[in-house]
Amino acid sequence: MIEKIKILELVNNALEGSDKFLVNLKITPDNRIYVDIDGDNGVTIDDCIELSRAIESQLDRDEEDFALDVSSAGADQPLKLIRQYRKNVGRDLEVVTIDGERAEGTLEDASDEGIVIRTQGTKKQAPETLRFAYRDIKSARVAIKF
Repeated sequence: MIEKIKILELVNNALEGSDKFLVNLKITPDNRIYVDIDGDNGVTIDDCIELSRAIESQLDRDEEDFALDVSSAGADQPLKLIRQYRKNVGRDLEVVTIDGERAEGTLEDASDEGIVIRTQGTKKQAPETLRFAYRDIKSARVAIKF
């Protein structure tokens, strides 16, 4: 089986000096490698192709067979890194806490400790400023509005 640390090193070396960063790395027992990346200014298909080629060029298929899937962290995926929260300041988030509390609002701040969102409010309830520590967040997704 391909070692995760080896792939992690290859990804980090390939992304070094760019605004792209690793969000998730998974390797299954049958050597399927899944790499999800994000970027401060987004991710293009060309970015994924470039990273895929950089990884593949450092692996030997004769030594070990593998399948490689490099993709961008999708809009429907939960935020995992502080850097992703910071990138999305100003956008609407849907937050679910570990206690099951749900909130939706505009992400106003993302510090090292947690986030601040501002709810819209309704006719019955005034807008609120809510603070969540990262450790209390079960999931947070960018709210996609049509």
